[in-house]
Amino acid sequence: LDTERLYTVAMREVVGRYGKILSPSLKARVMGRPAMDSARDVVSALGLPISAEVFLAERDKLLRELFPAADSKPGARALVTHLHRHGVKQGVATSSPRALYNLKVRCHRDWFALFDCVVSVEDPGVARGKPAPDVFLAAACRLGARPAECLAFEDSPAGVSAAIAAGMAVVAIPGPEVGRDSID
Repeated sequence: LDTERLYTVAMREVVGRYGKILSPSLKARVMGRPAMDSARDVVSALGLPISAEVFLAERDKLLRELFPAADSKPGARALVTHLHRHGVKQGVATSSPRALYNLKVRCHRDWFALFDCVVSVEDPGVARGKPAPDVFLAAACRLGARPAECLAFEDSPAGVSAAIAAGMAVVAIPGPEVGRDSID
C-alpha cells in the first residue's frame, strides 16, 4: 500500500505544530524503522519540545484518520492476485503494529486475504524491527520457505536493508519522498 505518503503528511503536521520542517533526508532515515526509534530520531534531530511518546501519540492520531484511505501502489494488487492464482505463497512483513496495519488494509481486506501470512513487528519471534531481518525471517518461516527462496518488495531503506540481511532478494520501490539514492 502507498502509506509512506500518509506517514509523511502526519509527520509534517506534527513537526509543523512546533515550527519545524521534516526534510526528505530525515524522512528517508526514519521510514520503515520501529516507531519509537523513528520518533526518538525525529524529536532529537529537530529539537522538538516534546517526548518521543508524545510525538507518536500525535502522529498516530493523524494516521488513524488517514490510513483508511490508503491506496495501493500501481500494479501491486494485480501482481498479488496473479501470484495467488498460480499458487505462489506470499506474506506481509510489516514494521507496523497490528492496530495500524488493520487500519491500512481496512478497505483492501479482499486483496490482503490472498496473503498466506502477515507478520507484524509485534509478533512472537520478532525481537527487533527493521533494519534487522527478524520480521522477514519470521515471514519466511511461516511460509515454509528458506529466505534465499524469497523475493521481498520494499519501499523503505530500512526494509531493503532488513530483507538483504535476511538473505532475500529484494526489489526496492521507493516513493517520491525517498529517492533512489537513499536505497542501497
